[in-house]
Amino acid sequence: MNELVSSVIHQIEQVVIGKKTQVKLAIACIFAKGHLLIEDLPGMGKTTLAHTLASTLNLSYQRVQFTSDLLPSDVIGVSIFDTQTQSFKLHKGPIFNQLVLADEINRASPKTQSALLEAMEESRVSIDGSTYQLPEPFFVIATQNPLFHSGTYSLPESQLDRFMMRLSLGFPSIEAEKKILTNAFGAIDFRTLKAFITPEQLIEIQKQVQHIYISDAVLDYVVALLQQSRGGEYDVNPLSPRAGKALISAAKAWAFIEGRDHLLPDDIQAVFVAVCQHRLNPVFDMSLSNINDASQRIINAVDAISPSLT
Repeated sequence: MNELVSSVIHQIEQVVIGKKTQVKLAIACIFAKGHLLIEDLPGMGKTTLAHTLASTLNLSYQRVQFTSDLLPSDVIGVSIFDTQTQSFKLHKGPIFNQLVLADEINRASPKTQSALLEAMEESRVSIDGSTYQLPEPFFVIATQNPLFHSGTYSLPESQLDRFMMRLSLGFPSIEAEKKILTNAFGAIDFRTLKAFITPEQLIEIQKQVQHIYISDAVLDYVVALLQQSRGGEYDVNPLSPRAGKALISAAKAWAFIEGRDHLLPDDIQAVFVAVCQHRLNPVFDMSLSNINDASQRIINAVDAISPSLT
């Protein structure tokens, strides 16, 4: 399984160049059955990462461009009356795919943004009084531009909390940018990417991730981090029990990618910022320096247990 995961990471890195940590975090988010929010400037590779993940993991994929005039029915679908059968027929929206890219989600109105809430929380949608189950596995990857861009609406905290992780790709390194620029006019043909994992294998991986062992000592470490965020000294929102569950799930996925069957404090620390930064402070900061400082201060304030205790 480690070779399979390594192959997945390697292929995505060939497309999203120089972002190994972000790629591993994105894969960990999917292995942990979470949804992913990617915030950055336009042209940084957010959409490319989402499409590459879908192709590599062999998931049905649909991109939805969120705009100010997008309606909830444009996302989830609508029932239309069929005069021939004298009955209503469901026309499914793009949400009925295994991986849905909500591109520039904060350009749509809050009403349209909220159309994703039920789908993200319960993997189902309600249309005209009827409930429809979404395909399995199901993921939402949303991209978001900085709030200082014109025509953007901030995501409500209730929706931000549905995302297990928030990532920022950032500018590439000098060497990575050289590689990108040498292929500046070559469009990526996602159809040529190899699908390494079937949806059934991905579901099995998700089950294995859930069975990664967490000792009482590591659990106490997570609780201590949550309690530390509630001390009132960091000028951030305190972390909820739901954030703690997301932190453990993401850390288990990270440990799985690293080839271990148990959690270490290092796994918690590896995913802490990605899982908790948008919960600590929902406001987008281009540098992310302030929120990263708060996250790091919380980690530094709690003594990590010795790995031998696991």
